[in-house]
Amino acid sequence: MTVVMEKPEQTEPVAKAAPVVGTRRISRSMVVGAILLGWLLLFAVLRGKQTLTLAAADLTDLHRWFNDVNDSIGANRNSNPLFLYFFNEIRLVIDNLVTFVQGLISQPTGDRPLPQIGWLGVVGIAGYVAWAVGNWRVALLAVAGFTFFGLQGLWQESMDTLALTLSAVFVALLFAIPLGVWAGLSDRFNRVMTPFLDFMQTMPTFVYLAPLTLFFLIGGASATIATVIYAAPPAIRITAHAIRSVPETTVEAADSLGATRWQGLLKVLLPMSKRTVVMGVNQSIMAALAMVTIAALIDAPGLGKTVVQALQSLDVGTAFNAGLSIVVMAIVLDRVTTAASGRAEAARNSKNRFLAWRRPLLGAGAVVTLVLVYLSNTYLWAAEFPGDGGVGSSIASAADSSTTWVQDNLSGLTNAVRDAITNGLLNPFQTLLTDSPWWLVGAVLIGLGVVLGGWRAGVTTAVCVGLLVGTGVWSDAMTTMASTLVATVIVMLFGMAFGVWMGRSALVDRLLRPTLDAAQVMPPFVYLVPFLALFGATRFTAIVAAVVYAAPVAIKIIADGVRNVPATTVEAATSAGCNTWQIITKVQLPMARSALTLATNQGLIYVLSMVVVGGLVGAGALGYDVVAGFSQGQLYGKGLAAGLAIVLLGVMFDRITQAAARRVGA
Repeated sequence: MTVVMEKPEQTEPVAKAAPVVGTRRISRSMVVGAILLGWLLLFAVLRGKQTLTLAAADLTDLHRWFNDVNDSIGANRNSNPLFLYFFNEIRLVIDNLVTFVQGLISQPTGDRPLPQIGWLGVVGIAGYVAWAVGNWRVALLAVAGFTFFGLQGLWQESMDTLALTLSAVFVALLFAIPLGVWAGLSDRFNRVMTPFLDFMQTMPTFVYLAPLTLFFLIGGASATIATVIYAAPPAIRITAHAIRSVPETTVEAADSLGATRWQGLLKVLLPMSKRTVVMGVNQSIMAALAMVTIAALIDAPGLGKTVVQALQSLDVGTAFNAGLSIVVMAIVLDRVTTAASGRAEAARNSKNRFLAWRRPLLGAGAVVTLVLVYLSNTYLWAAEFPGDGGVGSSIASAADSSTTWVQDNLSGLTNAVRDAITNGLLNPFQTLLTDSPWWLVGAVLIGLGVVLGGWRAGVTTAVCVGLLVGTGVWSDAMTTMASTLVATVIVMLFGMAFGVWMGRSALVDRLLRPTLDAAQVMPPFVYLVPFLALFGATRFTAIVAAVVYAAPVAIKIIADGVRNVPATTVEAATSAGCNTWQIITKVQLPMARSALTLATNQGLIYVLSMVVVGGLVGAGALGYDVVAGFSQGQLYGKGLAAGLAIVLLGVMFDRITQAAARRVGA
């Protein structure tokens, strides 16, 4: 009897548990695999049908409509009230600001054949400002960096770039700091601003250019306005974070002492968040410099124009020389603003006996700087940089010689790497995307969006797919998507290899992190130059440049994720007999899944922004369409549609990966 009674008690729980076990076997990875397998099977049957292919010179009705709108705006620019009293006025104000700053440091003004402040005065101001906000080491770096521009023979180009950057940052901060403070004080306003900031930071730099030229024409004003829009979001976001990071107890103490809201802001919140706000200024300056160089595509003066012209003519030496100036300027501006953010704390911790003399020394330095400015305004030798830029010629010649040597001696290796990745990975994947029916690719993307990111991500993907079809550049968008996804896979392989290494070793982190930080400072243009020398003008060049551009951010995110895995968990795995490989693959990487997903998100966005810039060196697809739209009037509408397609790809990638990161972290 006892045996009969026990059997139901043993079998009943098993019968109830069976469906649960069966349900767990259907994981997200299995659903993704089923979607991809179904895609391959249907591709084999439907290959080459309904692909929406469009030749390079062909236009759709949408493209022609964009062209008509552009022509209509051009014809009515000086009679339409919206342009007369709004867009033209904005353009005039920005243009006057840029012209004023250029007249000070880079361009002749009035009857003067040279700017108001010559090279000696600019170098003196740069050194003094760096010393005043930072320290003497940063001042020496600034003086050396600015002198180097002249030795390269690129003084005026460098000053034009600096003038546009400073003008854009000045205007951006006029709006960004107040908006950031407001977002920090108001939860409601912060919720309203966040989607706009996300969208603006998702858009690649290319995308800002075409629509702005529609309203503000090609030139420095459009470039500055585009730079303002691109540089403002980091300052807004970081300022809001700084205000919110002030301890509530400090704010409550100020309130209890009778401080008004305005006094609390000026006397408590802003002083205590000053360091973080300055870091926001740093990020805005870096974003502005990156945008100013790319804005050369719409005739912005400066180093960017030199790089663009050299890339288009495949002149590696000239491109390398100008690219080196951009790197030096980025490093100087970054070091100065970074030193400014930490100067007060460094001064408190320092025991230097000369600190007591800092104010008198700064006063004396100001006098010396004014003397240098006067000399540069008065005397030709102090106004015009001496020499003929022989250093720049030597650098360009060395770069050309190195390029020739690489092409003669390493072409076998570089071509083998290029062909292996191109033929083994890129071409098959691109064929799968471009030769599949558009509705099949759209269905796959929507399905992946739902599985990985949830139904909201699926809806966003469906909208983006529909709009991509409407742009008329579906095939080019798929080509760009193929390059972007292949490059992202390579980025994640590097990210996991070096990120795990850094996360597990403090020594490796200390050695690699400064290099990664420096790599993130450089504008995207600069990455194209060395790989143009290695691989020639091909789409593979854009992919490699994109990998190098995006890898640092992915590596750092993964390293931080691995480092945040609890040490007790790792110790428990070690005590259980796990070897190093097992700890990495079974413990640290699974527990850092949210960091991996975030790294994928950032890697995709960085890669997309770089792949489209690669249109300058043979990458084709959407990047080429945008560049061709600037240079060929009949293709303006297609270029504008291609810019919209880039935005749609960025939004789609961003929404899916962000939603996936939230689901993994939940």
